[in-house]
Amino acid sequence: MSKKEFILQGFTLSTHKDAVAKLFEIQNIERVIFSVAFVNYSGVELLEQQLAKYNKKATAFIGIRNDITSTQGAKHLLKLGVRLFVVDTGSRSVLFHPKLYLVRGTTQARIVIGSANLTIGGLNNNIEASVALDLDLTKADEKALIDSIENEFDILAKDDPDHIISITSTEELDALQATGRLIDEMTASPPKPSAVATSPAGDTLGRIKLKVPPLRRSIVAAKKVAAKNATPLAAKKAAKTSSKAPTVLPSPAPGVEYELVWESKALTRRDLNIPDGKNTNSTGSISLDKGLLSPEIDHRHYFREDIFPSLLWGPSNTTTVEEAYTKFQLVLKGISYGEFDLRIAHTKGITSKAYKQNNAMTRLSWGPLRDYVGREDLLGRTLALYRDKADPKRFILEID
Repeated sequence: MSKKEFILQGFTLSTHKDAVAKLFEIQNIERVIFSVAFVNYSGVELLEQQLAKYNKKATAFIGIRNDITSTQGAKHLLKLGVRLFVVDTGSRSVLFHPKLYLVRGTTQARIVIGSANLTIGGLNNNIEASVALDLDLTKADEKALIDSIENEFDILAKDDPDHIISITSTEELDALQATGRLIDEMTASPPKPSAVATSPAGDTLGRIKLKVPPLRRSIVAAKKVAAKNATPLAAKKAAKTSSKAPTVLPSPAPGVEYELVWESKALTRRDLNIPDGKNTNSTGSISLDKGLLSPEIDHRHYFREDIFPSLLWGPSNTTTVEEAYTKFQLVLKGISYGEFDLRIAHTKGITSKAYKQNNAMTRLSWGPLRDYVGREDLLGRTLALYRDKADPKRFILEID
């Protein structure tokens, strides 16, 4: 009788990352098959050690044309030396959706089959369910099961090369991206609010508590946009609009592209301006600090020079600080609360004590959003900042 284990990731301490890594602990590995709907770079990265070691024996079947599988994820598989097939159904309404991880040795095989994709969410962060089986290949029925799985995937690759496409070069993946069948992780999908509202008062549900700590990928540097000449008059004019009532917007129009340019660490009371006795000073703003930016990015310059250079910057009340105003749509837990004019302040110079201590030089004032974000149910979540690729003066703030 084979050994069986049920994995309910999130509600138990077991993760699919650990379960799939465990597959590679058997002796005399002869074959590895991964079959998943979705792949991203961070998912592959979690298992790159095992895949690199057994790359000559590994084959991956991954779905494309699904708005999730990324060029970066597919390229990482190819770089590791895995034999790669992309499955293109030719339709957005028909997905290649099986999630299966198989490792076979001479007398033993292990398999994980269930809901987990080769993504950071599927392997760690999401609530996922699968069954892990440890099979004895000296038993005829258990060997027959593994043989049938291998045969089915071998047939896929041979019988329909138009849809089960063998990939041998990064140029082929670039071509698939160019035709929209793979996504570029550098162009992040903006949040797609399921509803719009004017007040979050009725939605106070906190984030579900899971037993698996979430993993976060580093945010790479956004592309620098051309700067516009700032004038004090323009900044003052924008300031007058900062208290206007929000414009309630639906989700971004089809074809509008945003890029994820920053994500915070877990939000604190200070970030959200939630009073906590004498231990919390209400600043009315949040520091745009290192957050989850990759190590090579200097956050002290990044926001002023790379993210907000096209804004109309002007002097503030102090000689060391300049300010600008621009539009931010607010999305909380998948619901849009409209678009607001918010103030951004940046401390100039590189000789201050704060600069030398690597502190944040740029701050976002919550302004009219203070009542929206100053809520207990948002503590511990992250704030993501998206920039409109066509209009670098428009942004989305998402807390989820």
